[in-house]
Amino acid sequence: MHVSGIRNRPWLILFCLFLSMQLLSAQGQDQRRPAKAHGSPLKTSSCFPARKWLDEDVRYIITDQERADFSKLTTAKQQDDFVEAFWNRRNPTPQSSENPYKEEHYRRIAYTNTHFAANVPGWKTDRGRFYIMYGPPDSVDSKSAVAPVTETWHYLFVEGIGRNVVLTFTDKCACGKYELSGGDSDPRVPKIYDPLLQ
Repeated sequence: MHVSGIRNRPWLILFCLFLSMQLLSAQGQDQRRPAKAHGSPLKTSSCFPARKWLDEDVRYIITDQERADFSKLTTAKQQDDFVEAFWNRRNPTPQSSENPYKEEHYRRIAYTNTHFAANVPGWKTDRGRFYIMYGPPDSVDSKSAVAPVTETWHYLFVEGIGRNVVLTFTDKCACGKYELSGGDSDPRVPKIYDPLLQ
């Protein structure tokens, strides 16, 4: 859930406070567990799902430096501030309360989960990864009459990679889980493309 979504739902804030109170009460009853020092990490009791945000929501667009910086944060407030700054840096219209980059990013995640899921969420698949990073391809060539089934994506231009980028995905298991194949199967994640920052 987005941080802004939490702020816009007073009932959710109350629910989070209730959960935090329950957690504190349970910790107080367990005498074997030493008390935590003030300012200790709140990742487990925070209503903001820090691990999900880092490992799922922004997995393919966060830089190595940002990931390292986020891992050093110790409180929920620091995490919330980091997330807000993260999206603000990518907002092509910083003077507006709207953030087209963020909206497009979550639209892409939703699309991949709807169209590319195959025993795993769509964002975890190879097609999902590239769709989230680069958006929809300019054209798609599907070959379903031969085995294994393949799908080739054509991009006219991808920032940081170049022109006429071609990605071929193969459904080797005939289960809908297309994997990057052939000469495209470099395990490294290509340079991040931020279309709305160009």
